[in-house]
Amino acid sequence: MTGTPTFALPGGFLGVTRREADPAIAIAGIPLDIGTTNRPGARFGMDAIRRASKMLVDGDHPLTRRAVTVGLSDVGDFEIALGDIPASLALIERQAAPFRHLIALGGDHSIALPLLRALAKRHGPVGLVHFDAHVDTWPDSFGQPYGHGSCFYHAILEGLVDPRRMIQIGIRSPVQREVMEWTLGQGVTVLSAQDVHEQGVTAVTARIRAVAGDAPAYLTFDIDALDPAFAPGTGTPEIGGLATWQAQALLRGLRGLSFVGMDMVEVAPAYDQAEITALAAATLVYEYLALLQPEL
Repeated sequence: MTGTPTFALPGGFLGVTRREADPAIAIAGIPLDIGTTNRPGARFGMDAIRRASKMLVDGDHPLTRRAVTVGLSDVGDFEIALGDIPASLALIERQAAPFRHLIALGGDHSIALPLLRALAKRHGPVGLVHFDAHVDTWPDSFGQPYGHGSCFYHAILEGLVDPRRMIQIGIRSPVQREVMEWTLGQGVTVLSAQDVHEQGVTAVTARIRAVAGDAPAYLTFDIDALDPAFAPGTGTPEIGGLATWQAQALLRGLRGLSFVGMDMVEVAPAYDQAEITALAAATLVYEYLALLQPEL
């Protein structure tokens, strides 16, 4: 056997250390977690995801039989304003703007708002495929206007997403009736984790594809969409969630959608066990990269 052992690879995602000026696909860490409402620590998620991704470099993707790193550049980490959410959001938007296709490793879900602000300037309102235990359409997070529970409330109000092309998968947390009614009233499609369990991957994949359509869409994945049995390392775990195989199968079924960016958020390694949360997050980002590669 030749080559560098996986544990000895450089620290970039999938061992990638290229930092090109204008990469086809850029991956960046965003260490913002001051928008959390329960357990902190997602600022360290990006490093844990990068470390866990070294498990995935042994060969080509098992289904596509292609390398997923073509055109990929790990551009390092974005700057934030320590302790200041609005200033951090402005910084994130400005740093995200130049990239043609950005994959962001959080950090908490607050980062999705500035990423969508940057995308909307390039594409207009996008569709949204949102995996999560929580709707994240509260008007505030316990009095804080910007936080990880309100990112998509603002995204809808600001016209960054088309709510008729927005679908949430895995929802199961407690939520006030008025918040859920507002969300549904905007035209958002909401599928609970129980819907996924009962309807099955094939039916849910078809629903996602129907809602997202052919126009540009964004994928946002809160790791707490997974059941804490599969992803304990997160700040707001909710039981009854998706299994890793369900999430993986759902992503694999979305080939051909016009994705223009992704984030993976809320991995908090201090609460992880044997790195299973970080590995799940890294593998789901890997699956997203496989979607972007051309078919054989």
